[in-house]
Amino acid sequence: MTDAESARRWRLILGRYAEGSLASRNHFSGVDGDIEQVLGYLYDREYAERGHRLRGTGGSLGPAQLTAINWLAKTRGLFPRSTFERLQTQAVEQYGLTELLADPGTAEGLQPSPELGTALLSLRGRLDSKLEAGVRLVVNKVIEEIVSRIKPSFAAALNGRKDRFRRSFQPSAANFDWRKTIRANLTHYDTESGRLIIDEARFTSRMKRRLPWDVIVCVDQSGSMASSVLYSAVCASILAGLPGINVRLILFDTSVVDLTHLAHDPVEVLMTAQLGGGTDIDQAVRFCETLITTPSRSILVLISDFEEGGSISSLLATVSRLRGAGVKLLGLAALDEEAQAVYDHHVGGRLADRGMQIAALTPDRFADWLAEVMR
Repeated sequence: MTDAESARRWRLILGRYAEGSLASRNHFSGVDGDIEQVLGYLYDREYAERGHRLRGTGGSLGPAQLTAINWLAKTRGLFPRSTFERLQTQAVEQYGLTELLADPGTAEGLQPSPELGTALLSLRGRLDSKLEAGVRLVVNKVIEEIVSRIKPSFAAALNGRKDRFRRSFQPSAANFDWRKTIRANLTHYDTESGRLIIDEARFTSRMKRRLPWDVIVCVDQSGSMASSVLYSAVCASILAGLPGINVRLILFDTSVVDLTHLAHDPVEVLMTAQLGGGTDIDQAVRFCETLITTPSRSILVLISDFEEGGSISSLLATVSRLRGAGVKLLGLAALDEEAQAVYDHHVGGRLADRGMQIAALTPDRFADWLAEVMR
């Protein structure tokens, strides 16, 4: 790396406060000037909070001040998507740049990402009620993006497993068997055009499963579980739209709320959830116990960090009763795309000893797990 390139990078890192030294050797213009402007618009707030004033500008952002609207547009054009998503999330979560939510056009321009959705959910209780429309708009975009990615995995896993050995005469894109189709039509290969003429498409049947199943999704909504609540709401809505599955959606902290009537609408669930507070898993699991009518056809999915604030002995006793009655018990330590789990291993281990399967899975892997349990 040359001295000039090193000076350039340090100038971008240090910002306007390096004007007295690096600026004289590395004058910023063009793209570098634009990058400094958008970074300064956001990160100079850190210095302002500490009482610093920008040299020579009286504490302002300079003559070419940005607004939230054109900052968003300019930032999107300067950085890769992953960097842009991080900047917009920090703008909302760390620096309270609520102008991004106040204007519908600006809110529409935000890049939907799970991280941004989580940040908005964590801040929602502290934002002005006038910003709720912007929050709802962004959360809806985040949900749509997540659903588009993981719904196919749920549908494929839970609509019935393919039976490789049974042929189906019911045409369906989901059941299309391309390998057998190619083999069956090799005699129709056109050497002149180099194309395979499909005279007969082959499909595989799906193994039928006794239905219905009752699936209770019980979600810890304490402050550390924002990401899990986001994905849980999405998963519950997908399950609610699949045939043969009855879904109950329960959220809890130190109280319990039944949001089954909203399970089909993840945005409304997230706008209703009150993140924060303590954790009483025992109370929530005992409530779920009252909802079970057919134990052998019931699955309880507990999504929590297992940081129990209630009675552990009572929780273990309830889990033992449910397991003894034939209820299938699944404990998810996390429910995000990265499968990053931070949970109480001691409590998780004790629950596992009582018959609850414990795992940290991404949503698509959760769908596969659920399908295995339903066999």
